[in-house]
Amino acid sequence: MDPPLDVWGLSSSLLSLWINRFYIYWGFAFGISLWICVQIVIKRQAKNSQVKSVSKANQELMTNGYISLQKREIFVSGVKIFYGSQTGTAKGFAASLAEAVTSLDLPVEAINLKEYDPDDHLAEEVTSRTVCAFLLATYTDGRPPESAEWFCKWLEEAASDFRFDKTYLKGMRYAVFGLGNSAYSNHFNKVGKNVDRWLWKLGAHRVLTRGEGDCNVAKSKHGSIEADFRAWKAKFISRLRALCKGEKKSCGGNCKKGKCESKQHGPEEVEPGPHTQDEAHHRGPKEEEPCESTSEEECGPEDHQGFSSVVDVEDLGKLMDRGKKEKREKEQQEEKTSLFRSTGKNEDDGRRAMITPALREALTKQGYQLIGSHSGVKLCRWTKSMLRGRGGCYKHTFYGIESHRCMETTPSLACANKCVFCWRHHTNPVGTEWQWKMDPPEMILKEAIENHQNMIKQFRGVPGVKAERFEEGMVVKHCALSLVGEPIMYPEINSFLKLLHQCKISSFLVTNAQFPTEIRNLKPVTQLYVSVDASTKDSLKKIDRPLFKDFWQRFLDSLKALATKQQRTVYRLTLVKAWNLDELQAYAELVSLGNPDFIEVKGVTYCGASSASSLTMANVPWHEEVVRFVRELVELIPDYDIACEHEHSNCLLIAHKRVIIPQ
Repeated sequence: MDPPLDVWGLSSSLLSLWINRFYIYWGFAFGISLWICVQIVIKRQAKNSQVKSVSKANQELMTNGYISLQKREIFVSGVKIFYGSQTGTAKGFAASLAEAVTSLDLPVEAINLKEYDPDDHLAEEVTSRTVCAFLLATYTDGRPPESAEWFCKWLEEAASDFRFDKTYLKGMRYAVFGLGNSAYSNHFNKVGKNVDRWLWKLGAHRVLTRGEGDCNVAKSKHGSIEADFRAWKAKFISRLRALCKGEKKSCGGNCKKGKCESKQHGPEEVEPGPHTQDEAHHRGPKEEEPCESTSEEECGPEDHQGFSSVVDVEDLGKLMDRGKKEKREKEQQEEKTSLFRSTGKNEDDGRRAMITPALREALTKQGYQLIGSHSGVKLCRWTKSMLRGRGGCYKHTFYGIESHRCMETTPSLACANKCVFCWRHHTNPVGTEWQWKMDPPEMILKEAIENHQNMIKQFRGVPGVKAERFEEGMVVKHCALSLVGEPIMYPEINSFLKLLHQCKISSFLVTNAQFPTEIRNLKPVTQLYVSVDASTKDSLKKIDRPLFKDFWQRFLDSLKALATKQQRTVYRLTLVKAWNLDELQAYAELVSLGNPDFIEVKGVTYCGASSASSLTMANVPWHEEVVRFVRELVELIPDYDIACEHEHSNCLLIAHKRVIIPQ
């Protein structure tokens, strides 16, 4: 019996597969091989892609010659510059510093402390990774400027308030630059010093030693406050670059009573590091003060071991070598300092010259002809006016002085006051005693006349200048010792006056009533002036801003000394509106004290904006107001009467009746 067709078909198929089994095996092998190859290619592509990605990341994160696969850390997120300014100087410095910081591609913000609330925002500086710079001026009597009063008050209270944690500002980084005048030694840069100390007491971290700008060009470290700031700014920018790279330097936390026990010589500045929390809690206001040092020292991370410490004998050689090295560096630094100071000193007596390079530049720009190391001469505008046949100054009207034959000079550019109406904008140095090298009076007078004549010569051929006036102007007949400064401070003033009189030159000397002994010892002059700028202690301090602590007693003694002089004497009153116009009775009492022959009453002259004065045109009295003041004053002093008036100079003359010739 034949098998069924379906069974036969199945057997035939199986037989065919068996016969062709090698082809089937080969097909499976080929498929598997192809799948394996595809997987290998895919894996290689993925690996290559990963390598390229890593390589690109390495290139992006490569900095300073090393490779980091981690995200780059930002050490300084920006700079905030806080300023407190009374006259605009600190504000200008803030703008200059902001411009310098911008060159580092860092965000920068200049903030007026008047618009900043420390209660709301100061704590934010702890975690913001910003660096804070404080530019702060010191105003009258060591007070902060008006714009920074609230900030300083808040900071002082916070630093002394037990409710504020002593780590309140831990993590905040700051630097301080103060603006002041060393002539006021008791208050020099007081605001900057206080803010520096208060921030430190609250745990903030100083990144740079405090800078101190000095308006007193004779004592300024770099010759002017602008130069002081530029030097500090350069160090601040250098320190900022280091901070941006992640550099961290701090002292070991052993700063007590203003001394740092871990000092390292280097180009950086003092940097007391952030103390540990326990240390910060235990440091009290009387126990420790901020780490201070010179601008050439820095508190480094190492603690330098003193010779008195216990050391291993094996380390003794290294310790001695380090000590010798430090000694050599100190000697070299002292030699450099000595060399720097010697440039401004007299080789004969060791005293420095009054006229520094910066002062010379400033005064020369104002038209001074400087003489030697402490004197100067300048051509008065009334001299120029009279050379052209026009009017003369009030001295011409009052006393018959020929203005075109008058020489305005001074043997001392220094002064003991910083009056708010100073018409030289305080470019001259200040001091309470003679501390500079001294030029002989013969040389001063000779060069003063020569310089004056050279300035007169410049008017030869100028339209309007009269030939006869020009020839007369070449011969000096009068000398006004009132140019600037305090001529009576010059130790050889009597010899100088004697030379003037020998040359038949009249002398008109003005003193600021702070040197009573010198007034008593002064030889007779043609006319002796004493400036009486106020009649009460408070107003005199406010207007003249004297350097002497006993300025009021010196003022009174000067007026008493004037009363003993057997020569022509003058009170010179300068009226400043809203300052001293209401002191009539007090002025009358001062007149009786000095009993002068004449009283010149003059409205203050506004000489433009000055960084050292808040005076404005609103403080200049009208001539009618000066006339009214004089009339009311004369009613209180019956021995005197109005003698003359010079409206152009806003000035009136009151004379004692003993010198008035009856008409």
